[in-house]
Amino acid sequence: MGENGENYVWQDREIHFDDNVQNLEPRRGEFVIDAIEAIEDTKGNNGERGSLMITNLRMIWFSSKSKKVNLSIGYNSITNIAIKIASSRLRGSTQALYVLTKQQSSRFEFVFTNMVKSSPRLFTTVQTVFRAYDTSKTYRDLRLRGATVKDQQLILLPQEQVYNKVSGVWNLSSDQGNLGTLYVTNVRAVWFAGMAENFNVSIPYLQIAAVRVRESKFGPALVIETTPSSGGYVLGFRVDPKERLTELYQEISSMHTTFSANPIFGVEFSLQEQPKALEQLKVPMREEDVTIVDDEAHDAFTAYYAESNKSSDREAVFSNSLGLAIEKPPEGFTTAQLWAVIPDA
Repeated sequence: MGENGENYVWQDREIHFDDNVQNLEPRRGEFVIDAIEAIEDTKGNNGERGSLMITNLRMIWFSSKSKKVNLSIGYNSITNIAIKIASSRLRGSTQALYVLTKQQSSRFEFVFTNMVKSSPRLFTTVQTVFRAYDTSKTYRDLRLRGATVKDQQLILLPQEQVYNKVSGVWNLSSDQGNLGTLYVTNVRAVWFAGMAENFNVSIPYLQIAAVRVRESKFGPALVIETTPSSGGYVLGFRVDPKERLTELYQEISSMHTTFSANPIFGVEFSLQEQPKALEQLKVPMREEDVTIVDDEAHDAFTAYYAESNKSSDREAVFSNSLGLAIEKPPEGFTTAQLWAVIPDA
């Protein structure tokens, strides 16, 4: 399941602006938890009504006028969620959902406002699903020396099932190797040392790039390579005799393939209020949705930059329209454009 392959999971790791409409469709293992109409993207498209889909991996907003105007916000990029007061062109001063994110060195801020005054779903569903995602990272992230084993037994995750437990497995991460036990489950492979169970590694199939048998200085070894996003580890294990090593290699390879076809991301959530069918929210494809026009370069994410991205104040310039000195507007913006985002009184 390589980083650049078709099985690479970017949906919860990345933020996409005005993405290809096909990328808004759920991938394998992703499912829609709730779909809410009449949601305004107050930060980037103030005054424009749209719909918000909440999945087990991300938030997806798209405009009611054209689905090519959209956002995809992966939960792994979210640093904070809060409820604050925002100025909406459609609702005036109102409570809104603030979502702070970080992607590489850039920080973005998103603000969503619900046009339906009596419905709290925008706040309750997003916050609860994000917590469910944040507390289930063991399904998706490689863990070293974690709270994985207790009393020589694997601590099972809610949706996890053990398929094999192999004793007498050497971890080849040190010069002399460490003897321990390897578990094979439906979501991960876990090894821990027999003499010190806190010396362990939990390897989700989601983070495995390759599984193979290779020669080492200890003889034939099972080698598990992890994805670059999980650290790019090369983990070696020795199992005797060779036939047993081959069986273990085939089992982990088979489980990895099965998981790739139907991944389990570990986010469990159920709604008390049944959401509308997703089909009712889909915007019909029109000619304008598939026509790409690029008359001038424009960064769609500029409007979402959080103030924390500023390392220093911009230079002061004189504004003829305002009759005073102001901070120089960002590249590609005029004073009139910035003034226009303030809602009419």
